[in-house]
Amino acid sequence: MNRTVRRAGAFALVGSLVLAVPVVGRLAVAIPAVVLAFTAAVDEGPLFELFARPGDREEDRLYGLIGFTLAATGLGILWVIAALPLPVFVGTVLLVAWGNLTSEAVKQRYPDPFAASAGFAAGGSVAFVAGAAFAVSREPALSIGVQLPELAFLAVAGAVMGALVRAALFERDDPLVLWSVALTLWFLGDLVREPVPGEVALAVGVTVAFGYVSYYLETASVPGMLTGVLLGLLTIVLGGLEWFAVLIAFYGVGGLSTKFKYEEKAERGVAEDNEGARGSGNVLGNSAVALAAVVGYAAVEPGYVPLAEEVYLFAFVGSLATAMSDTLSSEIGAVYDNPRLVTTGARVEPGTDGAITWQGELAGFVGAALVAAVAYALFPAVDTAGAGVVFVAGVAGMTADSVLGATIEDDFVGNQGVNFLATLVGALVGGALAVLALDVALALS
Repeated sequence: MNRTVRRAGAFALVGSLVLAVPVVGRLAVAIPAVVLAFTAAVDEGPLFELFARPGDREEDRLYGLIGFTLAATGLGILWVIAALPLPVFVGTVLLVAWGNLTSEAVKQRYPDPFAASAGFAAGGSVAFVAGAAFAVSREPALSIGVQLPELAFLAVAGAVMGALVRAALFERDDPLVLWSVALTLWFLGDLVREPVPGEVALAVGVTVAFGYVSYYLETASVPGMLTGVLLGLLTIVLGGLEWFAVLIAFYGVGGLSTKFKYEEKAERGVAEDNEGARGSGNVLGNSAVALAAVVGYAAVEPGYVPLAEEVYLFAFVGSLATAMSDTLSSEIGAVYDNPRLVTTGARVEPGTDGAITWQGELAGFVGAALVAAVAYALFPAVDTAGAGVVFVAGVAGMTADSVLGATIEDDFVGNQGVNFLATLVGALVGGALAVLALDVALALS
């Protein structure tokens, strides 16, 4: 066992002290004080070397352990004064502590970044379920409203979220990982209502499988893959398999389109970076609005948001129709000559922001029609007129993307920001037309 694994094991043992909270309650406030006193007293020797990270040795202070302890203490304060659920508090601390240990152990044999992230997610999920279940067992009032399928969903969602933060930012930034996971799960816990065990298992299996395939085919980087897995998991559990099918249609077709004549696009200087593999920013730029629509849909029944569920459905498919339309338009149109600027019609060089070709526009129409057809086949609320709404929303969003690219891209926002704004336009058009249709139907009834 090397030094890194031993250190992660020591942190895992310290993190496991959180299990005292369900047993002794608020008296566990003494635990952080003991740990912090230890860090103040120990600045050399075997115990210091056990916990010390590289930067700690330079300062002769266990700042890594101090940061982890203070972050966990902050979550404990939220539990006391702001009703952070006890299972989330206990489970999150164990998730990060034991996820780190599993990740370091896996890296000793498989140094690939995918294996390290998978190890963190697997070990963290198991630790969360064990800790959260223990917390529930100690609080009889919790056992009525918290079920194992919900804990399993929160565990996997939290573990993937933690792995994403570590992969995209800095894997040793435990305070940021702790708070990101805890706050996310606190929010999700209010939206999930008695998930079916088979549905959770299917959601985990399907999203992980698609995530691995996207990484294996090099259509997504590790952060991009983790972002996609998290989005897919939330979409299935909060929306349903039909919602996920629309999402995966975009990722599948859109990801493959980046490989279309990639060498030729690379020679022209218009190819996606990283050999076409999507990063987390790219995934969020195209899917953040869709995720917000899924969350809005799930929040209708508890009464957290206004409007009907159908409005959020059309916002969801409208945003993805935009993403599909824009992706196909850009990836296919980039290999053709003589593009014109959308705002003036002037001929410009290939790759110019806001430049379009008729071949790219046609591909964009096909992309919007494809999402409209999938939505029509899967959702009873999307009839023939509804499919037309989705198509119009997709084309409107694609056009907005081109206009924004010609006017504000690079000067005010980057490509990912333009993608986000364009999908927002598609969602707003889809949702607004759905509201109009509902109002007309109500007036005629």
